[in-house]
Amino acid sequence: MRIVVDALGGDNAPLEIIKGSAMAEKEYGVHIILCGDEATIKKCIEDNDIVFNELEIVHTADVISMHDEPTSLLKEHKDSSMAVAFKVLAEGKADAFVSAGSTGAVVVGGTFIVKRIKGIKRPALAAILPSPDSRYMLMDVGANAECRPEMLHQFGVMASTYLEKVEKIDNPTIGLLNIGVEDTKGTELQKEAYKLLKESDLNFIGNVESRDLPKGVCDAVIADGYTGNIALKLIEGTVSTLFSMLKPVFLKNLLTKLSYLTLKSGLRGIKNKMNPSEVGGAPLLGTKKPVFKAHGSSDAIAFKNAIHKAALFAENGVIPIIEQAFSEKESV
Repeated sequence: MRIVVDALGGDNAPLEIIKGSAMAEKEYGVHIILCGDEATIKKCIEDNDIVFNELEIVHTADVISMHDEPTSLLKEHKDSSMAVAFKVLAEGKADAFVSAGSTGAVVVGGTFIVKRIKGIKRPALAAILPSPDSRYMLMDVGANAECRPEMLHQFGVMASTYLEKVEKIDNPTIGLLNIGVEDTKGTELQKEAYKLLKESDLNFIGNVESRDLPKGVCDAVIADGYTGNIALKLIEGTVSTLFSMLKPVFLKNLLTKLSYLTLKSGLRGIKNKMNPSEVGGAPLLGTKKPVFKAHGSSDAIAFKNAIHKAALFAENGVIPIIEQAFSEKESV
């Protein structure tokens, strides 16, 4: 399994990206292709005693930053580490792509360099989030701010396929993010999308309110990218704020400190479960080859996990099944 990595993308690049890649090679037996400035990569490896059994480096010095226009990946930054990594994937020299760089640029590269599966209106980002008993998917979380009803239906089909093949969930349940559970709620987008999802072969359970998202009431919640991104960041911010609020409570006096000692292991377990590093990032579903967007702030462990998910994405034949599903729709 060959994984092409944007070595210079992300807040902690290149060190954490390279460390995570080495960890993934050792743990999962994948072959790593690093795209970026060769001298910088080699110096980072040498200075930090990072060991690869086998490593391929594709040299390019340019980088597309978080502040650059995403579409500049196609022209001004066509020789950036991310763009070159996408080309390696598109040319069939790698089985999957991983980057912690600009989300917008990843969507642009996936759409216009790797290209969409025939019949897919728009690729979408699918975040995997923790729930009390398991995990659930939220899709789209930012690739498409504006959507049409048929796009939300397609997101549901792709989410169901990914969850079945990668997360090994049998007949996953699908919900639609809305302001109420009734089928009459929402804008025309939600009302029409509801009809399409209900009439489909998906295991559709109806509308899901945002307050029920963290409960994991279904396996995948579908939304337009604008709404999904707001929901995702609200959940992340709430979790972070809650844990920061707990610390002074436990440090208040001797009794609360003793109470903390009895709860320490349980709290640590909850914190680890809510840690984004455990998932690693989000697949971009709808492209012809596996594209995985790692968290921008990924450390080595998070990036290792992102590579693992990208490898599973490629190994489990998600894309051929999505292609078949939409080719059948085209032929009807």
